[in-house]
Amino acid sequence: MSRHDASDLAQRLGRQAEAVCRHYLSNGRREGRYWLVGDARNARGRSLYVRLQDSPKGRAGKWTDAATGEHGDLLDVIRESCGLVDFKDVADEARAFLKMPPPQPEIRQQPRQNPAPQGSPEAARRLVRMSQPIHGTLVQTYLRERGITDLRGTGSLHYHPRCYYRPDEHSVTETWPAMIAAVTDLDGRITGAHRTWLDPHRRDKAPIDTPRRAMGDLLGNAVRFGVGAEVMAAGEGIETVLSIRQILPEMPMLAALSAAHLAAVLFPDTLRRLYILRDNDPAGDGARDSLVERANAVGIEAIVISPQLGDFNEDLRTLGIDALRSQTRMQIGPQDVARFMALAA
Repeated sequence: MSRHDASDLAQRLGRQAEAVCRHYLSNGRREGRYWLVGDARNARGRSLYVRLQDSPKGRAGKWTDAATGEHGDLLDVIRESCGLVDFKDVADEARAFLKMPPPQPEIRQQPRQNPAPQGSPEAARRLVRMSQPIHGTLVQTYLRERGITDLRGTGSLHYHPRCYYRPDEHSVTETWPAMIAAVTDLDGRITGAHRTWLDPHRRDKAPIDTPRRAMGDLLGNAVRFGVGAEVMAAGEGIETVLSIRQILPEMPMLAALSAAHLAAVLFPDTLRRLYILRDNDPAGDGARDSLVERANAVGIEAIVISPQLGDFNEDLRTLGIDALRSQTRMQIGPQDVARFMALAA
């Protein structure tokens, strides 16, 4: 995307500045000619102010964070509040909000890429780049069927309408729609990808032998939701972590994709308290014990949150969001209830 295109998107968003703020900075409020909120990631507070109308001091949509000195436009707000990394994803999200058609592809000869080694980090990065945002796709429908409706901060998830699936080396390659999750390291670099193939008719996982597969460099890395800070939560599965995010939408979280990888996940330097979202099985017990030991060894407070049933998505779907909220409230620190827990509707 050219600098002119980015400027045009920012100006279009500025003309709808209040609507953009209500959507992406929903924890704030309008006061006079400004929208006040805690920061560009939609934290509660009043230090960041967004100009809602053009004035001699600047254009609508420009913002400044009085606490940090940061400033930017509404494209930056979309990037931070949705947890997006690539600018293409930010632009796609902005166009979706503005109800703009996707840009016409440039007609030019592209240099032929050499095939990336199968299952390599480069192959994972190419798969993520070929995918699209999940809003309005089968991925959003699939997650909704699992009780997951609040998708703030899910920029690590993507949709591919025809993702290759091959049961084994002797079988014919098939294509299925898939949820693609970007696996990243602590610096935000994509090191792998996780695929969940979907059945468009049943709105569930595809009827294949292994509907979930990961590729790339996974050890120590994870699928991340939100920006890691001094408090965060870690679990195994994507749906498990997103289930807890329905009631703790502001808490940064990660999905390590398996019990073994959860036990080995790397900690950001800022981390001071870690909530461990265990699955209720022997593998989950082992991951819990290893992670508690590793966290305590480096001075991180580790608190285990346990489901009533097999995992938190099963709790959400079977017991309901009110029961999940109640049991989680009793297991997290009171200071984090006030800071992170969404109010009951």
